[in-house]
Amino acid sequence: MADLNLTQAEADALMTMEKRRTDAVIWDYPAAGGRVSIPLVSADGREQFQIDLRRGGVQLEKRTYQNRARAVVILARLDFGGPPHRNPDDHEVPSPHLHLYREGYGDKWAYPVPSQFADLANPRRTLDDFLRFCSVTEPPTIRWRLI
Repeated sequence: MADLNLTQAEADALMTMEKRRTDAVIWDYPAAGGRVSIPLVSADGREQFQIDLRRGGVQLEKRTYQNRARAVVILARLDFGGPPHRNPDDHEVPSPHLHLYREGYGDKWAYPVPSQFADLANPRRTLDDFLRFCSVTEPPTIRWRLI
C-alpha cells in the first residue's frame, strides 16, 4: 500500500521529478461530467504517477487537473470554474486555486494560482501549463472534442 504520509521533502522531490508518458495511447479529453486518469512514469522508471482530468457535469466550466504519485498521494490539484476553498486555518481561497501537498495535511491547503498559468479561460492551454508545472517533459497525447 502507498504511504499517504510523505515528508515535505519527499513530496517536493516527487513534484519536481521529470515525468513522461508511458505509451503512445491517444487519450480523449473528458466530456461533460467525465474523467480520465493518465499514467505517467519518472524518467528512471522507478516512480509511477497519474494525471487526472475531470470536468463538471452541470457547471461545464468547472474542471480539475490533478497530479498523483504512488497511486493515492495528491501532489498538486488545480481547481477552476468552481467554488472557493476553505483552508484548515479557516482562510477562504477563491476559485481558481491550486492545491499543493503539505506535510501533515495532504492536499487540504489551497493557494492562489501562480502567474505561470497564463489563460485559465482556455482549458487546453491551462492543461499544458499544469503539465509543465508538474514537471511532465513528455506529455500524453490528448484528443480534444469540439463539444
